[in-house]
Amino acid sequence: MALATFAGGCFWCMVGPFAEREGVITVTSGYTGGETENPSYEEVCSNTTGHVEAVQIEYDSEIISYKELLDIFWRQIDPTDPGGQFNDRGESYQTAIFVHNDYQLEVAKESRRDLNAHGPFNAPIVTKILRAKPFYKAEEHHQDYHEKNRFHYLLYKKGSGREDFIKAHWGDGNEK
Repeated sequence: MALATFAGGCFWCMVGPFAEREGVITVTSGYTGGETENPSYEEVCSNTTGHVEAVQIEYDSEIISYKELLDIFWRQIDPTDPGGQFNDRGESYQTAIFVHNDYQLEVAKESRRDLNAHGPFNAPIVTKILRAKPFYKAEEHHQDYHEKNRFHYLLYKKGSGREDFIKAHWGDGNEK
């Protein structure tokens, strides 16, 4: 089993696209990138801990590759926005790829270069590639929010602008 960690703005919207993929074992919502140990949602959202909302994916690399996970990640975000994602603004909603080893670092850099050169965006990609730091699981009510609170999640995803952005840049059928 291997780990992949991605920050794509609101973690509620990042779980579904990975969760039902063959080879993905678990997708956990949480916080990473900061210095505060075991931060709460409120602390992270205050933009004082250095953490971002993220998902950590445990996967079987014999079934799904890290590159495939990166492709899913890029199709969920606006990688050209340095100030957050869609209606969610601030440091805790910035995008990042947290790599767990040198292989992931090289694949992530290549993926970002390819997206910059051939992707559907007119502005440069600002998503950071960083070494993984401790990952702290978010509170239980945030886990699998897209399933537990389906109606509210769908309203949020549409109302935030994420859904329309994804469709405009990638077409239909590329996200959950």
